[in-house]
Amino acid sequence: MTSALIADLERGLAAREAAGLKRVRRTLASPQGARVIVDGRELVAFASNDYLGLANHPDVAAAAREGAARWGAGAGASHLICGHFAPHAALETELAAFVRPCAGARALTFSSGYLANLAILTALAGRGDAIFADRLNHACLNDGALLSRAEFVRYPHADVAALAARLAASKAKRKLIATDAVFSMDGDLAPLPELCALAEEFDAWLVVDDAHGFGVLGAGENAGRGTLAHFGLASERIVYMGTLGKAAGVAGAFVAAHPAVIETLVQTARSYIFTTAAPPFLAEALRASLRILRDDGARRAHLFDLIARFRARMRGGPWALADSATPIQPLVVGANAATLELAAALWNRGFWVPAIRPPTVPKGTARLRITLTAAHTREDVDALAEALADLAPGFASTRPR
Repeated sequence: MTSALIADLERGLAAREAAGLKRVRRTLASPQGARVIVDGRELVAFASNDYLGLANHPDVAAAAREGAARWGAGAGASHLICGHFAPHAALETELAAFVRPCAGARALTFSSGYLANLAILTALAGRGDAIFADRLNHACLNDGALLSRAEFVRYPHADVAALAARLAASKAKRKLIATDAVFSMDGDLAPLPELCALAEEFDAWLVVDDAHGFGVLGAGENAGRGTLAHFGLASERIVYMGTLGKAAGVAGAFVAAHPAVIETLVQTARSYIFTTAAPPFLAEALRASLRILRDDGARRAHLFDLIARFRARMRGGPWALADSATPIQPLVVGANAATLELAAALWNRGFWVPAIRPPTVPKGTARLRITLTAAHTREDVDALAEALADLAPGFASTRPR
């Protein structure tokens, strides 16, 4: 019996590999950064979500060391048993004040964005309710919707009119709109002002997953506060989720919303109640990271300079970039095999750029997901653009038309 079960798994794995869908882990032998050592080689990495280069920032690392010395290595229990420490509480207060999704907002930290989104959707929707989700949402929003047992209604990407029609036709007792703020594989922004207006019109919640906008978007006094600040939005209907392992450079996630929403999550969200709390030293590291996010505008300025430079260098080239003003710059190749070959060719030239394939993206849209960070230099960006231009003739037949 066991051998038959194993044989079935092996057939499935072989089929994935034949379709160009096998994923391979790479093991780093250096800290996260623009240059990393992997498989014994130093590469320029355009793969990381460490958008502000904080994962190896000395102040953040020092805060983690000092936090571990004071608070120990582990939390020991869930937040509701005995695992909620003073650094957790302080971080939540600071995060709520930083993103300000509504007046008097509170925040709640989680060990990952996946857990946070499961908590939101399963606590705020259930049988008899309906969740309306952008078709390009991250997997954790989709999984949360399915676990909630609410009706799961998907609408075409960023199509406000289609969403409005679905909301108008719904007889659900409670409605919830769920969307990525910055779409992780395309880099474009959700039409949040229009979605917020629909939430008002149809008496719905608006769940905003700002995993890739928090710490990056926003300008002036709102710099780094995320996509809500970018659009100047605030509402008691908004339930905001931000991750802390991307631009913040550490780990975890948080939800910021009206106090009644946060208390509902504390009391009913299974992925919060039944999960051991993250180590308190990570909260200390995140508090240091948040100070940098708030005060060091030069990092964001450099990052957006690199984004503009890369897009300018690629203009008129063989591949059209997606319409993204964020650090995520996807280059759609099309076929899985060609995308893997292009990624391998870049690897051989000293660049680590991941090949993204279905089911992460729709079939036929396999791509290189190029991510820029504040740790990169202009020379890094120029070198990547030149390598892509040099390699392009060999991939002419796979380019989208």
